[in-house]
Amino acid sequence: MNAPTSTPLTPYATLLGFTRYVDRTGPTKATFVGGLRKQRASRSGFNPHGQFVKALKADVAFHTGGTHLAQVVDVVKPRWRPLYQALVPGATQWLHSLGDPREVELAQTRDALALLGDLPVKINPHFGIRYADGRAEAVRLHFDEAPPSEEAALATLHLMARHMDAVLPHAQPILVDVRRGTTHRMPDSVKPEQVEQWLAGEAAAFRAIWSTAA
Repeated sequence: MNAPTSTPLTPYATLLGFTRYVDRTGPTKATFVGGLRKQRASRSGFNPHGQFVKALKADVAFHTGGTHLAQVVDVVKPRWRPLYQALVPGATQWLHSLGDPREVELAQTRDALALLGDLPVKINPHFGIRYADGRAEAVRLHFDEAPPSEEAALATLHLMARHMDAVLPHAQPILVDVRRGTTHRMPDSVKPEQVEQWLAGEAAAFRAIWSTAA
């Protein structure tokens, strides 16, 4: 009797996974992609930021300026409390930077699937915000201890902008560095076609590494 053959895992990345990959150099790229592949094969992975994001969205939706963020530290599991304590001050600072809470509304975003060459990348902002003057922004949050590198921020913002018609029409992409409460936007000097070319090369290398890690 023949042993069952496993279905080959097609290359795939989330926006977070792909931008973390482009941020790496040399052999660490291969190690990182191998880890993503194993995680996909085992369907493992846990998001510790779920309750935090929910509290931040509630503060935007209910115009409460940080009340829900302050409360979530006390209700999250003890093992995640130090993480939340590190994130709340910067997130609250960012909320205040938006101006009068009553002038900002929560907006619904949708996920999109980008194709970089043959590599599917899931574009998944955390939420959107809409201002009283009609402007809208699709928000991706950066939780890491280190601030986002220029490359990671550029890749994130470009891929979100590329699919904004599906994500949140007429909005601008922003990357919020939660720990520092700062906002990254696409620099005016960036040439999208050059970024596209760069990311296409990164995606091709990602696919090649994924295949060899099988």
